[in-house]
Amino acid sequence: MNLTYEDVEIGKRYATDSHEITVADIADFCRLTRDHHPLHTDDAYARRKGFSGIIAHGLYGLSLMEGLKTELRLYEETSIASLGWDKVKFLKPIVAGDVVHVEMDFTAKRETSKGTAGVITEAVRLIRADGTVVIDAEHVSLIQKAA
Repeated sequence: MNLTYEDVEIGKRYATDSHEITVADIADFCRLTRDHHPLHTDDAYARRKGFSGIIAHGLYGLSLMEGLKTELRLYEETSIASLGWDKVKFLKPIVAGDVVHVEMDFTAKRETSKGTAGVITEAVRLIRADGTVVIDAEHVSLIQKAA
């Protein structure tokens, strides 16, 4: 799609395709990050702690949000940089078997001080198939202006 700064419409909402969280997804994230806490690796332990099974890392959910959002290809050639994630709230656990998708909308935009690019802010939510928001966050990006 290649949105430029000028194309960004405050309030415009986008939704991604769904993704099923698997035990293998969680295990892969454990391996990559070296975080093998038993909540993420031991079903019996997670159940003793009140969960219905092993849970995904909150940071896995946040990373998945970025990946799903990227699949929308909104800024395929116009993205310059991610400036950060703010106001991240892990609201509910993500359990193996959950089917999730991302909904995001633009909440703010401004030109850079030099006026050569634009800073955009997105409200981003990871949502279970039943409508429950599991992660709520704000993402700020730097994108190109129209040529």
